[in-house]
Amino acid sequence: MSLRNILAAFNGTESAVSAMQYAAGMARGHGAHVTALLAYATHDALNSHAAWAPREATRIIADASAEFLDGIEAQFEAQFEALRPSLELGDRLQFRRVPGRVDTVLSDCAQVHDVLVVGQDQSAETDSHVSIHNDRIALMSGRPVLVIPKGCVERQSGHSVLAWDGGRAAARAMADALDMLTGQTRIDVLTVGNPSLARPIDEVLQHLTRHGIEASHAERAVEKSIAETILKYCRKHKPGTLVMGAYEHSKFREDFFGGVTARILVDAPIPILLSH
Repeated sequence: MSLRNILAAFNGTESAVSAMQYAAGMARGHGAHVTALLAYATHDALNSHAAWAPREATRIIADASAEFLDGIEAQFEAQFEALRPSLELGDRLQFRRVPGRVDTVLSDCAQVHDVLVVGQDQSAETDSHVSIHNDRIALMSGRPVLVIPKGCVERQSGHSVLAWDGGRAAARAMADALDMLTGQTRIDVLTVGNPSLARPIDEVLQHLTRHGIEASHAERAVEKSIAETILKYCRKHKPGTLVMGAYEHSKFREDFFGGVTARILVDAPIPILLSH
């Protein structure tokens, strides 16, 4: 697949600005279009429907909430327009504002794009009206999600790491990587723990080699946790991208037991190509 249609989430945070710059670089390399999407929730900043609220107070609260939402739109659109010239995409760059549940809006819009590019964990950076949860989007969208750390504005190398456990999500992530990460020259297939539980590594390496990729197997014992072992490998070898499947188990189970996906999404120092 050649990238032609990229969706980038924009909510004014530093992470979102990095994601926009990264998406623009991808688009310039592929001759692709980028849609910058501001998704924002419309819930009241205050509860105007409480039983105690007099009619006049309800009206005042509703007016204040409407003014607040108008301010969100104006603020972030102005910030995006200030950023636009540096992205150097001309008429291949579009800005949209869509109200609704933020993660749902982004997931639905991503379905008709090649990839969704988002900033890394932003929950502590911004108002809940525009807060994004990358893990939920990866589960709902059916499209690959590229998560960009703050300050990372372009891919640093053609070397990627594929976190491989033989599951369906990992296989989907590998296929997405082959479609999207053009220009990569090498993939390390990283297994953590017992690789015999995964599909024979020789078959994985052969598949990648037949796609013109130099592939090798890296095996690591678990250190503290699977997530920490993967992160340590990436910090040491400095790949341009970490490729991984999202939530091979249920999200509830991963949240409850401290899942691999959630930990890596917060702490990875490099872009993550996430598929489910």
